[in-house]
Amino acid sequence: MRAPAMTDPAHRALAALGAVVVLVLAGYAGLAAVRPPESRPASAPESEFSAERAFQQVQAIAGRPHPVGSPANDEVREHLLTTLRGLGLNPEVQDTVSIEGAGLSSSAGGSGLARVRNVVTVIPGTASTGRIFLVAHYDSVQVGPGGNDDAAGTSAVLETARALLAGDRPRNDVVLVLTDGEEACLCGAKAFVDQHPLARDGGVVLNLEARGSSGPAIMFETSAGNGRLVAAYGHAPKPVGTSFAVEIYRLLPNDTDFTAFRESGFAGLNAAYIDGAAVYHGPTDTPAAMDRDSLQHHGENTLAVVRELGRQDLAALEATDGDDATYFPAAGLLVRYPGSLVWPIALLALVAVAALAGLARRRGVITARRGLFAGALALVPILLAPVLAQVLWFLLKLIRPEYGAMPIDPYRPGWYRLAVVLLAAAVVIGWFALLRRRLGPAALAVAGLAWLAVLGVVLAAFVPGGSYLAALPALAGALMGLVALVTRGWLPVIAVTLSGAVATVILLPTVVMLFPALGMGLGAAGAFLTVLLGLALLPVIDLLHPRAWGQRGLEALRGRRRGALPTLATAVAVLVCAGVGLAVDRFDAQRPALTQLMYALDADTGTARWISDETAVQKWTGHYVRGDRHRVDDTLPSFGPEQVRTGDAQAADLPAPMLTVESDTSSGGVRALTLRLKPQRPVRLVTLHVAAGAPVDSATVGGRPVPVTNATDRAWGWGFVFHAPPADGVEIKLTVRAAGPVKVRVTDGSDGLSDLPGFQARPPGVGIVGSHTSELVAVAKTYTL
Repeated sequence: MRAPAMTDPAHRALAALGAVVVLVLAGYAGLAAVRPPESRPASAPESEFSAERAFQQVQAIAGRPHPVGSPANDEVREHLLTTLRGLGLNPEVQDTVSIEGAGLSSSAGGSGLARVRNVVTVIPGTASTGRIFLVAHYDSVQVGPGGNDDAAGTSAVLETARALLAGDRPRNDVVLVLTDGEEACLCGAKAFVDQHPLARDGGVVLNLEARGSSGPAIMFETSAGNGRLVAAYGHAPKPVGTSFAVEIYRLLPNDTDFTAFRESGFAGLNAAYIDGAAVYHGPTDTPAAMDRDSLQHHGENTLAVVRELGRQDLAALEATDGDDATYFPAAGLLVRYPGSLVWPIALLALVAVAALAGLARRRGVITARRGLFAGALALVPILLAPVLAQVLWFLLKLIRPEYGAMPIDPYRPGWYRLAVVLLAAAVVIGWFALLRRRLGPAALAVAGLAWLAVLGVVLAAFVPGGSYLAALPALAGALMGLVALVTRGWLPVIAVTLSGAVATVILLPTVVMLFPALGMGLGAAGAFLTVLLGLALLPVIDLLHPRAWGQRGLEALRGRRRGALPTLATAVAVLVCAGVGLAVDRFDAQRPALTQLMYALDADTGTARWISDETAVQKWTGHYVRGDRHRVDDTLPSFGPEQVRTGDAQAADLPAPMLTVESDTSSGGVRALTLRLKPQRPVRLVTLHVAAGAPVDSATVGGRPVPVTNATDRAWGWGFVFHAPPADGVEIKLTVRAAGPVKVRVTDGSDGLSDLPGFQARPPGVGIVGSHTSELVAVAKTYTL
């Protein structure tokens, strides 16, 4: 449909102004829906969540890096135990060995294990129907103190427990599970669900994470059949979550502690704040980097949901075989409807758009020929804007190559995000202005709604939780378009404005959430959704056409130039935003450029290498590594991508890990070996790999059976990584198909390059990327058994 016909320029101008005001208010409501609340002071009522009180725990937990097995982690654990006892609880430490296959372990070629010490305690319910598990991990990565990841989650659990105990006790038991070893291998959560008695009967789990330093706390993952749980989450004071995020996350290879619970049959929700991701896993993830409003949002939502779950009969909530809900935030509420309505709504939107097209043709507003041309040409902005968004990021990385090493986003990505949004807007405005006279605004508007409706059906088939993003704006646009075609006066204006407001409220919050979720490296996703919003707003855009300002304006802006000015202005705004972004997002001591470097020593030959997996080697790293990316020699550990850069290094005087044979029996070409792997220096991890020519049939490490997969495409076959090895070493029992000698390679890894010969400290403005191998010092030795 076209913008309502108003011959009086004053009336049309007033209509345009009113539409803009309504859309601005809708945009404000959409943005407000995903803005975290203000932090509450320490003087807040005892039964409420206070970010200031929780932040005191953050400061105590995240004073320095505390990876699993480190003395610093022991101190954090003792602090947690003392705090929980001070609340009148009786915490216990689950000290065990657990296995998982994520993180550094998989990149090192084998299974991951760790000695973990989870902190577990129970707040007994008054008449429990089941258990609610409140989960966060208290360990950090090796190079960062974890001020957000996950001191935020841990402190939120402690403050939630304190508030629960200060108010009315919940009906159901609340189990606090503060896990260890999440960063290394998710081993703490796996240990709890596999080995702890409290996990045997399942329950509902709420996992708290952080992958940044700011932004709203988003509920981004659920168990299957989440309808009832989403309804409970809707009782949060400010629920922020979208079923689209759940669908996308299920397609990604990412894992958190929630993964172990979900795969073990627990129902539950996973929440995190994710903006400000430049500090993720790095030394800059300090308490000072935290936005306490985000902590407030994280905690007060958690407290409210625990209270809601605490009063319900958990038997129904624990089911994971029901429908998934479709949901999204709007005006501080969580709009939701059953997944069974996804297809009806998507098909209804398609039918409504078809009805709109038919009525518009009968009324002579569009022709079939123009409609088909408009439909085909509507693909131009849908495809062009995402491509240009990626080109923009490519150019920004050419100007500032250090961005290539950032984990998700630059330190200050806001101006770049705005540039992408404006870029998409410029594409839509330019496309509309260029084709408006030739095809007519109604044909273009109907074509835009048609593509939204088609996309709603496609998403319903493949990503059901995301269908609402296209289907609901298409349905609203079509219905209001029908109203606009059959009414006169101000009603058409009101109709198209309401349809634009609906699209804005639905799509704008998702655009805002998608940018930090995927980062500027996938800015195309934000541009794509912005184009969808632009297509839904075409009738309102037509209201703003220059003809609104009378005959003189028409004379001045006649022809194609009428669309050139707003398009050019928007394009200039894109360049301005990109320039401002480059100006304000500079590297300094507080926000350093990130580099990655590790050191590997082959104790057999006494040779050493610097190793970096940077895709584009930075100036500082270039002092240590050079040349093209290549695969390192099999005698050197790298623990990262197979293709790395290396450089010669001086051999340090570091003892290799010791491997001793405690028993060795042979029968029928199969040897049964009992080994002990013991590092000779303080280390974070040890590894063992058996030569590919000696297949391993079974293995037990640290008393735990380990899956066996014998790699055949490398020199070393089966192996494992053990994090936080005990002081007396790790016991390994193997059955190996080999009648003769067996070669075994062992490695250990510690952290910190500063004491190595030839290393020079990073200057101010040069920092450390948060990866498993940053600052790693690995020593490898081969034994023949």
